[in-house]
Amino acid sequence: MASASPRPSHRRSLRGRRTLVVSAAAVAAAVGAGVLVMNASANPVDLYHQVLPAKDGWAASGSGTTGGTKADAAHTFTVSTRAQLVKALGSATDTAPRIIKIKGTIDANTSDSGKKLTCADYAAGTGYTLSAYLKAFDPSTYGKKAPKGTQETARGAAANKQKKNIVFRVPANTTIVGVPGTKAGILGGSLQVQNVKNVIIRNLTFADTKDCFPQWDPTDGSSGEWNSNYDSVTLRGATNVWADHNTFTDAPTFDKTEATHFGRKYQVHDGALDITNGSDLVTVERNQFLNHDKTMLIGSSDTDSTGKLRVTIHHNLWKGIVQRAPLARIGQIHLYNNVYDTTTVNGYAPKYSLDSRAKAQVVAERNVWKIPADAKVAKLLSGDGTGSVAGTGNLVNGKATDVVAAYNAANSKKLKTTANWTPSLTAGLQTTVTSLLTDLTGTTGAGTLS
Repeated sequence: MASASPRPSHRRSLRGRRTLVVSAAAVAAAVGAGVLVMNASANPVDLYHQVLPAKDGWAASGSGTTGGTKADAAHTFTVSTRAQLVKALGSATDTAPRIIKIKGTIDANTSDSGKKLTCADYAAGTGYTLSAYLKAFDPSTYGKKAPKGTQETARGAAANKQKKNIVFRVPANTTIVGVPGTKAGILGGSLQVQNVKNVIIRNLTFADTKDCFPQWDPTDGSSGEWNSNYDSVTLRGATNVWADHNTFTDAPTFDKTEATHFGRKYQVHDGALDITNGSDLVTVERNQFLNHDKTMLIGSSDTDSTGKLRVTIHHNLWKGIVQRAPLARIGQIHLYNNVYDTTTVNGYAPKYSLDSRAKAQVVAERNVWKIPADAKVAKLLSGDGTGSVAGTGNLVNGKATDVVAAYNAANSKKLKTTANWTPSLTAGLQTTVTSLLTDLTGTTGAGTLS
């Protein structure tokens, strides 16, 4: 794979390698106002110019994933507010390499002047109120048909006002990194990586990406559902994307605190990291996925793009996750060295971890599950009878377990046990995983890079 610059190891030792922090002032002339770390061998690590290492998952394919490493001074930004982030991102059609350093937590629900915005602010002037919406579309009087009319139009208008504020379009050739030690992240916002190539997202906490105006769909399932509209990070038609050392969480607004309307939970959260609409060559590693329901969707439908949706997911920690870790369709997905803790946390009770459907070709190897004593191994997986889950070396509560065999023994729609491809981009694959739960707890997610 071609590379624009040397490829230092992007991960800290799982055994806690000693580091020496060098002040930015001392090295500004060489690398700009960044934060450097020197490891025991004195090799500098510059988070902002780092590229995905060779063979590190599907995103290493082709020319690899280099993000904004070639950015000049005019396209290197440090941002701390929503308005600054919008300016730094610029136009989604501008492909000039750029580096965006996020310092501290950016609240997406703020105005250009920094004023805090609420759901009521977005609804103002549209005519929308939740009480009027509930009255207009109560199934007992309105029936089981898609909402249409004055209140649905008003809801859409209010939703569009929020969307303009909290959705951030990411251009091609961009690196977005949280500045170490600043609790860097985005609260209530959605990064949209759409129809662009070569993007790096690292060391950020994505919290409470909340839709103020969920839509009622009485035709969704047997009882209807409230559907929200924003993922914390969404890839749509994106290619060569590396998501590394981020934390995704609903906190501080847990689903259990939301009301129930029409007999269904008023769901204000959508996906954490969704990979859809023909996205391809993606590596998702060393993230923490916490306190969330529909966590990761690969493939927007059963007819998403054949030949794409190639995704590697490794060394991630999933805890307090209800489902979709991931839900995979169509593509070639490699899951290795992930930890799934299925303990119920903050009301998020697990339904399943991995769902392979629509002929997805999943290879899941050397992952670790921690499950309660009364939990069933057969419920760790899900499928529609067309998807595959191959792979060996998975552990459940420290014991080697054939999780596919357990699922198939309990279900009529069997998972296929062979895949039509063999992973080769497997950098960092650990064959011994007995200590993985402990290792990943302290070395994954935002704030662990320095």
